[in-house]
Amino acid sequence: MLKQIEGSQAIAEAIGLCRPEVICAYPITPQTHIVEGLGQMVDRGEIQPCEFINVESEFAALSVAIGASAAGARAYTATASQGLLFMAEAVYNASGLGLPIVMTIGNRAIGAPINIWNDHQDSLSMRDSGWIQLYAETNQEAVDLHIQAFRLAEELSVPVMVCVDGFILTHAYERVDIPAQEQVDAYLPPFEPRQLLDPINPVTIGAMVGPEAFMEVRYLAHYKQMQALGLIPELAEAFQEQFGRDSGGLVKPYRSEDADTIVVALGSVNGTIKDVVDELREAGMSIGSLAICTYRPFPHKAVRSALEHAKRIVVVEKSLALGIGGIVATDVQMAVAGLHKPVHTVVAGLGGRPITRDSLRKLFHRADSGYLERLEFLDLKHDVVHEEIARMEAGRRSGPIAENILHSVGTVASQIR
Repeated sequence: MLKQIEGSQAIAEAIGLCRPEVICAYPITPQTHIVEGLGQMVDRGEIQPCEFINVESEFAALSVAIGASAAGARAYTATASQGLLFMAEAVYNASGLGLPIVMTIGNRAIGAPINIWNDHQDSLSMRDSGWIQLYAETNQEAVDLHIQAFRLAEELSVPVMVCVDGFILTHAYERVDIPAQEQVDAYLPPFEPRQLLDPINPVTIGAMVGPEAFMEVRYLAHYKQMQALGLIPELAEAFQEQFGRDSGGLVKPYRSEDADTIVVALGSVNGTIKDVVDELREAGMSIGSLAICTYRPFPHKAVRSALEHAKRIVVVEKSLALGIGGIVATDVQMAVAGLHKPVHTVVAGLGGRPITRDSLRKLFHRADSGYLERLEFLDLKHDVVHEEIARMEAGRRSGPIAENILHSVGTVASQIR
């Protein structure tokens, strides 16, 4: 059914159609509307049987999901930003125990300084935790990926994060096709856990493992991630046959078959990138794009295949590895190792800074002309940065950087609280 609907509510309805049996979450912007919607659906009896559990923290939310999943329930939670960091220990526990929990990440910057707007620092901080990570470009894809995520998680017995750009998608109203319950039931079978806490047949989940077996356990977690590289395209193909939409998969090339420059990115910014690619194509530039939908496990072969004919690669990423530069670009460089292609990292949109078509257009023209550095910061206010560097070099007690920058750009702290 087509609906003009907020992204968070569309995600909530998709989760409800997956028949979760335990939902637990702690509110944190911008994921709150998702679990609020689910709570209302449970209260109205629209999701049965299902227990919605109010908890006291994000750590507790995932801990409850771990217990529920170990007991054989289809479990779901959601978080963002500092909440994901707070549950970090439980994030690793869930994957280490091989529990098929699905969690929505409403992507948001992490502090300090405090920032509630969108970038990818939160989910990328957990990229090596053992969770599969899927990134949505649109709210339609966010709906579809959640349905696929439950089937993927339960087939392999691994947890899955579905990463949705905060505010840009979670709070945007657009037309979304919400499937019927019968369609979802036909695609997603009832949950049959691979491991189960049962007093009649007791087992230990979460046992102490010493050096004699720890490496083998971790290797098998890696093995399941590698299995996912084959299963994800299969599930996406089955989804397309069932629902008539091409959603999910590993990567999505766009006008890249004959492109000299290919732009790589995660999430919603791919929509803006495609618009600029279309403009520049009409103007005669040989450019295309590649959206990475599955970031963990990283689809090295698919990325390499999509990029092997490009003359240059530009990775636009909403994240920054301090002291190195690009996070996504590092994986892209590994994928094309030996092909002798320049990979440019462009850090953009940190803390929700707009990534505009005009800025991208100028960036891609520079790339096409060969004037792009290996590491660049899109729309960085260089004058403000240089002023703060000069202040730090002028005296030891230069003050807090964030406060100084706010004054430099003409913003006071009270205006952004």
